[in-house]
Amino acid sequence: MNYTTIEFKRQDGIATITLNRPDKRNAISFQLVDELMHALDEAEKSGAQILILTGAGKAFCAGMDIDELKSLVGKTHEQNVKDSARMAEMFRFLYEYPLPTIAAVNGAAVAGGTGLATMCDFTLAVPDAKFGYTEVRIGFVPAIVSSILVWQVGHKIARDLLLTGRLFDAAEAHLYGLVNEIVEPERLMTRTHELAQQILANSPSSVRATKRLINSFIAKQLDQQIAEAIEDNARIRTTADFREGVASFLEKRKPVWSGK
Repeated sequence: MNYTTIEFKRQDGIATITLNRPDKRNAISFQLVDELMHALDEAEKSGAQILILTGAGKAFCAGMDIDELKSLVGKTHEQNVKDSARMAEMFRFLYEYPLPTIAAVNGAAVAGGTGLATMCDFTLAVPDAKFGYTEVRIGFVPAIVSSILVWQVGHKIARDLLLTGRLFDAAEAHLYGLVNEIVEPERLMTRTHELAQQILANSPSSVRATKRLINSFIAKQLDQQIAEAIEDNARIRTTADFREGVASFLEKRKPVWSGK
């Protein structure tokens, strides 16, 4: 496949996917979702044993693309369910991916970008990286990612991050366990490959089996939670607050919420 929104390479048992829309701060488009899913499948079939996910340029991923965000307004419930299901499929596929995954967060990782980093087994970040589940700021619901976040950090911290929608830095993310290591920018990829080599030294079948076992602990709960999350995600897109949130974001003004 000829990729246009990502770069894919494989070397010495390590597959690397680079989100490659630096002019858009690697924002998530539906095309990027399709290409990322295809690249994940290609990496698994290639014989790679580790997957690295990173971003081109100064950002890791700035969340949903503005044009894609605009396109959500006015869609039918059925269309929104279909779109939400595709996003859920991407996040869950990355979370349950058979290979160990390492997110090398080279800059801002906001909204869906934080979601991608959350789904990976390991997250390394530069000191200046910014994170945030900012969906509530535009009348949206981080429904899909929240299913995983609660399991990772607990209810109190999840409520703080999800209900305030605030940005937080790499140090705070490290405190919560959302970041494994903070690494200086010039060493980020070097350290990422060092970690990959440490995993590669282990039995591939054992590593896969262990990851599969860990994932199995919450698989049944996730089935129900993500099904509900897809509906919540689709439903919120039809509200007046969502339309106002998107409009205010695009117009760079403070939103006027109606609560409807």
